[in-house]
Amino acid sequence: MKAVIYARYSSDNQGEESIEGQLRECKEYADKNDIVIVKNYIDRALSAKTDNRPEFQRMIKDSSKGLFDVVLVWKLDRFARNRYDSAHYKSILRKSGVKVISAKETISDGPEGIILESMLEGYAEYYSAELSQKVTRGMTENALKAKYNGGTMPLGYMVGSDRRYAVNPDTAPIVEEIFTRYANGDLIIDIVNSLNSRGFKSTKGADFNKSSLHMMLKNRKYIGEYKYKDIVIPGGIPPIISEDIFKKVQQRMERNKHAPAKEKAKINYLLSTKLFCGKCGALMLGESGYGSKGNMYHYYKCANNKRRKTCGKRAVKKDWIEDLVIRLTKEMVLHDDIIERIADTIYNLQFKENTILKALRKSLSDLEASINNMLDAIQMGVVTSSTKQRLEELERRKSDIEVSIMNEEIEHPALSKENIIFWISRFKYLDMDIEENRQYLVDTFVNSIYLYDDKLVITYNIKDGTRTITLEELENSNLVQNGSP
Repeated sequence: MKAVIYARYSSDNQGEESIEGQLRECKEYADKNDIVIVKNYIDRALSAKTDNRPEFQRMIKDSSKGLFDVVLVWKLDRFARNRYDSAHYKSILRKSGVKVISAKETISDGPEGIILESMLEGYAEYYSAELSQKVTRGMTENALKAKYNGGTMPLGYMVGSDRRYAVNPDTAPIVEEIFTRYANGDLIIDIVNSLNSRGFKSTKGADFNKSSLHMMLKNRKYIGEYKYKDIVIPGGIPPIISEDIFKKVQQRMERNKHAPAKEKAKINYLLSTKLFCGKCGALMLGESGYGSKGNMYHYYKCANNKRRKTCGKRAVKKDWIEDLVIRLTKEMVLHDDIIERIADTIYNLQFKENTILKALRKSLSDLEASINNMLDAIQMGVVTSSTKQRLEELERRKSDIEVSIMNEEIEHPALSKENIIFWISRFKYLDMDIEENRQYLVDTFVNSIYLYDDKLVITYNIKDGTRTITLEELENSNLVQNGSP
């Protein structure tokens, strides 16, 4: 019988068994009951009140592959803490022939076992709800007294002996400097660079960045305001910043928030690292510039032309070349016969690329041959004092390799050809007006583009996937919708 172990550790009860303890007791149970463990699924610091647990969901999904018969848990409350989730996911497992077993709770397979299991699940749900109420009640009482309720401590503060916020004399001056400099007009990036160059660290021990400073500058704790959910206590925390400076900071941040968008916009150049100059072979880089009427233009320019002026290749309009590549790619790749050919290649390639699985299967084949040879020798009467020991050793190694193969198959499941075709075919229906979809198409299929004065050479990530098209052909086609290059 093959099994996987599911272990979970919740941060809301520090007295429960550790992950290591759960694994140890589950393995002991498996050894006693002739169960082979093929994989562990572990969710750390996640509550079972919800089924939103990554490893749990992965285990449920893997159960349909027929690679294990049992999900082994330390206790049933590791699996779920409400009866609906427990019944729902056990039903899914049963359809795949998989059973949930508790290592520490002896439950029979008869009607009385069903009742006991239901009682244990009900108790786990009750315990979880009661614990949640106690925790919420305790944290609310703390909040009414303006006490620290956990979470990241803001820079400049520490927890006092009475569990209330106290000013940290070592880091509070850094907070004062940040607020004062920003209120006086310093740029955030300049403040960040200044702090990092002097070796100061954020409250998490990391370098400062623009995001962490933005969060600090908005934090009302620095003017003494305590807040927990709906509970707000002005003066509940000793202030570090005066209300005047805090107000100046908020006003400046609001003004910057509504600054002209053209100064903030980040332009995505779709063909970066893929578009090359046909004349000299250098990369063509994204560029922006203003025209005589103040309009901003975007284009690609040969790196040698831009930096060294050693190439005479003219720049090309960003929208023109990007739209053209998108249209050519859809025309070239997204046909049923091409998709079928790509799917065949990918399907066969995934088996060639998994060298680990290939090596394990080769080892398994060699071991099986050795075992068969030894069995033949035994039938012929060739038996020595070490024959039995050697045979047992080979059988153990065979079992270990079989487990390793199953584990590798779970970790790297092979895609079916139908799944591959479905995945590629999705590109037919993606909205190519959405920048993310356009980038996805280019990144997946386009290998390189060489732009000459009179033609375009595109190489795709498929066999025999190079296409050359002249500008004269483009002018006579319906592929160009964005004017001239």
